[in-house]
Amino acid sequence: MSLTIYHNPKCSKSRATLAIIREAGIEPTIVEYLNTPLTVAEIKRLLMESELSPFDAIRKEVDVYQQYIANQTLTDDEIIELIATYPALLNRPFVSGPKGAKLCRPPELVKALL
Repeated sequence: MSLTIYHNPKCSKSRATLAIIREAGIEPTIVEYLNTPLTVAEIKRLLMESELSPFDAIRKEVDVYQQYIANQTLTDDEIIELIATYPALLNRPFVSGPKGAKLCRPPELVKALL
């Protein structure tokens, strides 16, 4: 089975999710999305597979959210463009594989993809 984790090594939830995957005997593809930002198409695919809206997939405690999204009326496409431009907006960790994709908060949600 192949899995991809969209990972931030500084995030405890992301590290815990990666540990659960590895404990299951799987070595996932690791995409450090802050260093390698996702394209608009990749973000749309993750959102579709995880059945999340763009708004549900963003971090609301980051400065970029306050600057560009809070108190604004934005379309889904506009939010996705902002995520592509400012990858810190994307909540983490996302994991995708043959069984779909999930935002793994809490990390144990990844077990549904194993």
